[in-house]
Amino acid sequence: MLTFLKKGLLVALGPSLLISSYSVLAHEPDLNALKAEAITIVKQFGGTLKPQLKKALKEGGVKHAIEVCSVLAPNIAKELSLASQWQVKRVSLKARNNPNAIPDAWEKSTLESFDQRQETGEKPQTIAKAEIVNHEYRFMKAQGVEPLCLTCHGSSLSEEAKAALTQYYPEDKATGYALGEIRGAFSLTKQL
Repeated sequence: MLTFLKKGLLVALGPSLLISSYSVLAHEPDLNALKAEAITIVKQFGGTLKPQLKKALKEGGVKHAIEVCSVLAPNIAKELSLASQWQVKRVSLKARNNPNAIPDAWEKSTLESFDQRQETGEKPQTIAKAEIVNHEYRFMKAQGVEPLCLTCHGSSLSEEAKAALTQYYPEDKATGYALGEIRGAFSLTKQL
């Protein structure tokens, strides 16, 4: 008997030529499980960063909070990536001068669609997108501007904030936001 694979079918040829054929099913990823993993990681990221920023702001003012964020946010992303088999980062159409914050084409398109969704009344905390792209599961979750964010991302920054941003983010573009706008997104990628 001769057995071979042709166009997704397992074909067995014997005395009667075609004995049987079976569909060869590729392993389908569990999209619900992937989305749940991604959401958990986003919550870990925000749940780690936000309290630390509040603490830094309270203990050392705006300059200290910006300094802490410049070190802490990339470290959190790196640690979550290492621990989870996901690439974890934050991206924005108006990025701070961290090269990882500059969106790729898919992220840019997604961020633009997030802005459109927000403009039509959807709340930033509900805006997300998940998609399989080039054998990768891509997930993005909008990051809305909250009152705390305005300290360093708003349109009316203190002189202390401006000086600290110049020091820690000399090519900063991530200011001028208003409460409720989308200032970026958590972006996660997992190889399938």
